[in-house]
Amino acid sequence: MWIVPEAAIADLITPEASFTAVESVFGAMSRGDAYNFPVIREAIGHGDALYGFKSGFDRTGLNLGLKSGGYFPGNEAKGLTNHQSTVFLFDADTGQCRAVVGGNLLTALRTAAASSVSINYLARKDAKVLGMIGAGHQSAFQMRAAVQQRDFERVIGWNFDPEMLPRLADTAAELGLPFEAVDLDQMGAEADVIITITSSFSPILMATQVKPGTHIACMGTDTVGKQEVDAALVARAQVFTDEIAQSISLGECQHAIAAGLINQNDISEIGSVVNGTHSGRSSDEAITLFDGTGVGLQDLAVAATVVDLAIERGVAVEVDF
Repeated sequence: MWIVPEAAIADLITPEASFTAVESVFGAMSRGDAYNFPVIREAIGHGDALYGFKSGFDRTGLNLGLKSGGYFPGNEAKGLTNHQSTVFLFDADTGQCRAVVGGNLLTALRTAAASSVSINYLARKDAKVLGMIGAGHQSAFQMRAAVQQRDFERVIGWNFDPEMLPRLADTAAELGLPFEAVDLDQMGAEADVIITITSSFSPILMATQVKPGTHIACMGTDTVGKQEVDAALVARAQVFTDEIAQSISLGECQHAIAAGLINQNDISEIGSVVNGTHSGRSSDEAITLFDGTGVGLQDLAVAATVVDLAIERGVAVEVDF
C-alpha cells in the first residue's frame, strides 16, 4: 500500500492536472462509465462538526475508493484548515487498499477545477470581469483556476465579513489583476462570471441582481439546507451540475426543486457538454449556472493522479498492509 502525505501534495499536482482529471471524470459520469455511491454526511454532535463519506467507481480509470472527512469549524483557532479529509483508493480487481492520500489540498484543487471546467465550457468567450462571493480559504484556489479559462481584466468581490476581503485582493494582485470590493447589486451588474464559495444557509445573490449573459458557478452548497443563490435565479438560468441526484438533494437546486420552480429535467450534466452531447450555453444572453455539489469521483480522480506522480518521483511511502 502507498501513502502520500498531505505535505507532499503541493509539489506533485498542478491546477492544470486537476482540471484534466476532473474534466475526464465528468465525461465518464455522463457516459455512464463512472458512478458515485450515496453520500453520507452528518452532524456528529461534537464541536459543530460535519463529517461524512463520498465514494464511487470509475470503470474507465479503474478508480475505486472514498474520501472521508468533513468540516470542523474550530480548526482555524488551532492553526488548521476547517476542512479535513483523507482519500482511500482500492484495487478494483482485488479490493485491497492501494493508497491513502492526504485530501485537504486535493479537495481545494478539485473544487476549483470543477468550477474552472464549468467556466471553460459555459462562460461567454468575451468574459472580462470575474466576481467572487466568499473570501474563505477556498476562494484563492477558485480565482487562480478561473483566470486560466478567460482573459479577465479585473476581479470584484463581496464577503459577509469585509475584513476577509484582503485575501481576494492579494490573490488578484498575485495574478496581476486589479481588485475592487463591491456590493451585491454591483456584483450582479458588472460580473461576467460569478463564483460563489461560501457556507451560507440562506440566499445571497438574487435573480433580479444578475445581468443576462452571466455564468455563475455555485460551489459552496453541498449539504441539505445550504443555499447561496435565490431559487428564482436557479429557475431563470440554464442549469448544469456535476451529478443531478446530488444537485436536487443537497446542491443548490434543492431549493428550486422544493419550491416547484424547476424539475429534474431542467438540469443537465456538465459531462454532457464535455462529451459534446449537449451544446451548452444556448445564447450570449442566457444565464448559465453550474451547481457544483462536489462528487466523490472528483476526489478519486485527482488522488489517483497524485499517487502515480508520487510513485514516479519516489516520494510515495510504501508499507505492508
